[in-house]
Order: sequence, then structure tokens, then C-alpha cells
Amino acid sequence: MTRIGVYPGTFDPVTLGHMDIIRRGAKLVDRLVIGVTTNPSKSPMFTLDERMEMVRREVADVAGEIHVVAFDSLLMDFAEREGARVIVRGLRAVADFEYEYQMAGMNQQINPRVETVFLMADVALQPIASRLVKEIAMYGGNIAKFVTPTVCADVVARVEKIGRKGS
Repeated sequence: MTRIGVYPGTFDPVTLGHMDIIRRGAKLVDRLVIGVTTNPSKSPMFTLDERMEMVRREVADVAGEIHVVAFDSLLMDFAEREGARVIVRGLRAVADFEYEYQMAGMNQQINPRVETVFLMADVALQPIASRLVKEIAMYGGNIAKFVTPTVCADVVARVEKIGRKGS
């Protein structure tokens, strides 16, 4: 039986922290499905299609069977459709844990056939958050330490297109 895991997120943009969890998560399952979703409480810098293409490009050289799929539904419904029995989530800090613990409990109530597995972010990558990467870029800061060179170029190009703050 194929072990399938889902790693959900908005990936706006995909960061080195995301890539760390993807690489490590791919070792735990036979197939890792990266679920790219929208979050109504966030205003994305990139469209869903752009984010999916960005993630596909970034995971192309990652070992393992990795699929990038868009979804706009309850996570547990998406996991069920994909045949997943594991949700992979990354943790950076205590604040992440509290939120993720609550979500895992709710998800367990919705679909007890799917387990949530938490991976601690690499210590060097723990402070990285897509929201902060975008904010730094919007104010003209250097984001090269937080994303791959190609994602850095994508973000810089987008900031140039929409206009930098504070200029």
C-alpha cells in the first residue's frame, strides 16, 4: 500500500522553510502531495497558478514522488480525495504549535483516518515566514537568505510591478 502524505499551504511565496519541510516530509511517505490553497484571511502576492508553478519548479529536484495540486476545500476532504493518511505540518515556534495543535484536534474530529505529523523547522529556518518575506521585499529589503534565487527573482519582479512601499 502506498503511503501518501499531504503538505498544505498557501506558499506565497515558497520559502526555504517550506522546502526544508518538503524534503524531510518526502522521506516519510511514498508520495507527498503539496496542496496549494487560498486563504481568505490573506491577500496573496501571487495568483494560485503562479504559486503552483513556483512550487513545481522548486521541488523538481527534490527526491521522492511529489505532486503539486491546487485545492479549495476542507483539508481533510482534500486529504481523503488524495488518498492521504498523513498531514505533514511544519512548526517554527510555540505560537505555531498552539494553532497547529488546535487544527490537528479539529481535523481528527472531522476525519479520524488521517493523522497529523509535525516536523520542527530547521533551527536556522525557524524565523522564516512568507508574510515576513513579502513585507521585507515590499520595503526594499534583501530576501535572499529566506528563499531560493529563483523565488527571490520572482518576488523582486512582482514588487517592481506592484510598487515598493516607502519609496
